[in-house]
Amino acid sequence: MKAVLLCRVSSREQEETGYSLPAQEKLLKGYTQKQGYSIAKIFTISETASGRKQREIFSSMMAYVQKNNIKILICEKVDRFTRNFKDAVMIDDWLEEDEERQVHMVKDSLVLHKNSRSQDKLNWGVRIIFAKNYIDNLSEEVKKGQKEKLAQGWLPCRPKPGYKTIGERGHKTHVPDETTAPLMRKFFEQYSDGDCSVKKLADIMFEAGLRSSTGGRIYKSRVHQLLKDPFYIGKIRWNGEIYQGKHEPLISQEIFDKIQLVLAGKNTPKINRHMFLFKQLLKCAECKGTVTWEIHKGIIYGHCNHYRNCSQKKWTREDEIENQLLTGFEGLQLKNSRIAEWLKKALKESHQDATNYETSSLKELQDRLAQVEKRLDRLYDDKLDEKITKTFYDQKFKQYTQEKADIVVAIEKHTKAKNNHFDLGINLYELSQRAREIYLRAKECHLLEEQRRLISLVFTSMTLDKGILAYEYSNAFKLIHNAVVETNGSKVANLAKNGARIFEPNELPDKSTQKGSLRPSRPTWLRDLDSDQDINLQRVESYR
Repeated sequence: MKAVLLCRVSSREQEETGYSLPAQEKLLKGYTQKQGYSIAKIFTISETASGRKQREIFSSMMAYVQKNNIKILICEKVDRFTRNFKDAVMIDDWLEEDEERQVHMVKDSLVLHKNSRSQDKLNWGVRIIFAKNYIDNLSEEVKKGQKEKLAQGWLPCRPKPGYKTIGERGHKTHVPDETTAPLMRKFFEQYSDGDCSVKKLADIMFEAGLRSSTGGRIYKSRVHQLLKDPFYIGKIRWNGEIYQGKHEPLISQEIFDKIQLVLAGKNTPKINRHMFLFKQLLKCAECKGTVTWEIHKGIIYGHCNHYRNCSQKKWTREDEIENQLLTGFEGLQLKNSRIAEWLKKALKESHQDATNYETSSLKELQDRLAQVEKRLDRLYDDKLDEKITKTFYDQKFKQYTQEKADIVVAIEKHTKAKNNHFDLGINLYELSQRAREIYLRAKECHLLEEQRRLISLVFTSMTLDKGILAYEYSNAFKLIHNAVVETNGSKVANLAKNGARIFEPNELPDKSTQKGSLRPSRPTWLRDLDSDQDINLQRVESYR
């Protein structure tokens, strides 16, 4: 008679303490041979299988015995066979259909069939209840451990892409992975720009070599989940609640918020059939309508659409407008190198005030952060000592966690402002001096979007009047342009020829003709030393 064997391990501890699948299989094969049965098939359930996978294997086993008319099922113990009432009912129904069908539990010395004694059926039922209780208690302990780890600020499961697990068992934490963390950070920043879709980002991630924990491709649905996961800004979402994590964030709150806007369709990329250089950048000087662009015989023209009874009729070539724009870039170039150095020095000195402000703000925020962290520690200790109720703990934990998150975001902003204030000023200056060069280089490389960004950054209020381009500089570049107007004139150029002291008079004024109140108030005898003066302490220049 043929028999089907079921080998099952539910935890790594069981596998390490003699309940491994090979050990069970050896035991069951010996029992089957001793009983005179032949083995039709062996089904195995490992500790790595998910609950759904275990159900699938068990269901496929029952389907196999039904289809092939197998009469004997052999397992090590009751709790190896089933741990829930649903499976137990399935087994009971299977036994009731045929008197020849049997279920053997080797270590329990229990054989069940349709006509089993009531004592054996009671034994079977009691063991199932204990097995079910074991599973329920195990589930309860696991959930308790998960809540404890969440309260400590750590994710109680496998790390997200971009992180890895370190530490010993029971004390494992997640830290950024040296290989995948830079990739994930780059992908998040790329998507926040709104230039690619989720599907395209999934393709880019796959081409870059990023894989899931099982080594497979990260599909679009999973990428969408990762983009919405606050884990990457230092928070943990678990069962619909948000916890403050202690792991290192990969991206800032600002980038995360931009990603959510893109996902919500607030900033999704628009696909245009034709992208023109000045599209939506120019207005008609007369009616203030947006200039329309068209291609005729390979040449791009801009004109007013006349939606507002405008009298402008001229169609202007795009390259002609572009040439006028290049003149605007030239209007930002300082010709005097010494004045340029003075401007850089002024930017550096102005940065000091901003640095002092940011430093004081950071200190205040860090003191507040330390205070909130102490409150969280005391709150956790009070919970362990049962001084407060769980409801009060949850309420205050949520309040302090949100306050901590707000402070951390503020610290990030002030730190970024402190580090970037001076760099921003210097970078704007350097950009203004090389704007024409950068624009022409982008044009040579056919980087249309880069050209448009530079135009939008430097200019504002751009209008077209009968083919003549008018514009204003944006606030950041208006200051530089004003300095150019003041310093690129002929007077400053002549002063530059005088050498190093262009800000000082070339010769001291002649004061010999000054009399009375116009002369310096000093006695004439100061030109010589008296008996109370020391030659070593006197400045020689005072007596000339």
